[in-house]
Amino acid sequence: MAESKFKIKICLVGDGGVGKTSLIKKYVLDIFDDKYISTIGTKVSKKTQTIEQEGRTAEMDMMIWDIMGQSSFRVLLQDAYFYGAHGIIAVCDVTRPETLDGIHDWIDSTREIIGDAPIIFLANKCDLGDQMKVDKAKMDTQLVRYEMPIMMSSAKNGENVEKAFELLGEMILDKISEE
Repeated sequence: MAESKFKIKICLVGDGGVGKTSLIKKYVLDIFDDKYISTIGTKVSKKTQTIEQEGRTAEMDMMIWDIMGQSSFRVLLQDAYFYGAHGIIAVCDVTRPETLDGIHDWIDSTREIIGDAPIIFLANKCDLGDQMKVDKAKMDTQLVRYEMPIMMSSAKNGENVEKAFELLGEMILDKISEE
């Protein structure tokens, strides 16, 4: 039984086609569909996650917001989309280096609205190893200023998907405990 219950908002950010929707589907429904359909606007999914940490248990209703990856849309609706978020999962596609370059705008935009909320970075599509053009060293160099966990992930085979959401939940719980 959970000692505490929280309703939290998590936003996934990153350029179009990096796999944000697929990561959410894998986490919430445990399915993968390789047909690409661009997200129009936003979509909210929910999953309840139990977090056990330092001898206590918390139940989190995670409201997971998926946003279309076009930067023009981000600029138009970023205040409404990011407002009230407790954590962010920033996503790039390891086969497209420009999506790593673009992640700075996404992270900076979220921080303008929500401040220093916990962020996890996912380098998605690591199952496409022979097509990878972004390596760990490049990510470490480009993302060092954010001081956030960096993980390789695959919505297709599930690598680090559940782990990323659980870790973000723990980071959010730590932040709530500090406040």
